Amino acid sequence: MDPEASWQAITGMRLRLADLLESLGEADWESPSLCAGWRVRDVAAHVALAPQPPGMPAMLASAVRAGGRFHVLNHDVAVRHAAARSSARLVAELREHAASRRLPVVTNYRNILFDVLVHSQDVAVPLGRELPAPRDAAVAAATRVWAMGWPFWARRRLRGLRLTATDAEWAAGRGAALDGPVEALVLLLTGRVAAAVPRLTGPGRALLRPAGSPSSG
Repeated sequence: MDPEASWQAITGMRLRLADLLESLGEADWESPSLCAGWRVRDVAAHVALAPQPPGMPAMLASAVRAGGRFHVLNHDVAVRHAAARSSARLVAELREHAASRRLPVVTNYRNILFDVLVHSQDVAVPLGRELPAPRDAAVAAATRVWAMGWPFWARRRLRGLRLTATDAEWAAGRGAALDGPVEALVLLLTGRVAAAVPRLTGPGRALLRPAGSPSSG
């Protein structure tokens, strides 16, 4: 996807996530997401924060508190943002900044695309809700995550497997076949193995190693 199409997809996914969140009861907001140690509320805050990142001094202070550990920093910043806002305010922030193209210093639009896609599923899947991702956005997300190293190390974790989307033109890797919707493959690539496996088929499924919930995305 080119930058313009990617940003349009990001806007749409932020708005659809806001719609889903608005439909939840308060107990749902406190439910665990697919990320270990992250409530639905914390994931919502993380996505809402992306287009309104804290300034560099605040981020440096947070990094010091987190001992330089990125996942801890990511979690703590989201939790603090969530604690300071009502559910309604988080939904309003998602809508208010849905079309914003501001970026945290350390990332780019390709990362924001898969970030909002995956975190939308982090909310929807454990609550039994459906929030389908745009097909072209899921393909772009899969391509980006496969090409990355840190933090997912998808090519290393999934060595010996041939991943093929059954609903899109996307495939990667070599080895035992593992097929499924591209959205499920994105969850697999980002470490959400338990959430992805029920939607996957092929001999490669038996080779997947169980994994704990990802600590962030």
